[in-house]
Amino acid sequence: MFTGPVEDRLAIRDLIDAYTDAVNQRDADAWGAVWAEDGVWDFGAGPLSGMEHIVAAWKGAMAGFSFVGFSAQPGSIKVEDGRASARVYTQEHLVEQGGRSIEILGQYDDQFVRRGGRWLFRTRTYRVLRQLTGQGDGR
Repeated sequence: MFTGPVEDRLAIRDLIDAYTDAVNQRDADAWGAVWAEDGVWDFGAGPLSGMEHIVAAWKGAMAGFSFVGFSAQPGSIKVEDGRASARVYTQEHLVEQGGRSIEILGQYDDQFVRRGGRWLFRTRTYRVLRQLTGQGDGR
């Protein structure tokens, strides 16, 4: 499940953690910095291409929430012959602007590219594994 040079796997894990922190901090610049310029993000609404489009869509999605709690755990990281992929499980606690609470368990299937000596997301394909929606004031 975890194969390839430890240094590369650690760098990819750091990238996943940087993505996670940027979501929780709602930091669009940090979030955009983990993507390749020609990256592709498919979060269920069809693929978006190019970092500029990806970041704009993320900003729009984040604007719909008064609170976002996000965590991610790799299930696999594979590095071989200059290519890398991962499967990452996610947990999200979201509170919409209107107060409705949403819990999502998801999975990303990722492909990475190495540019300028660092790994970046080339493609992230997301799918919901389970979603629970509740009422309330989001506390």
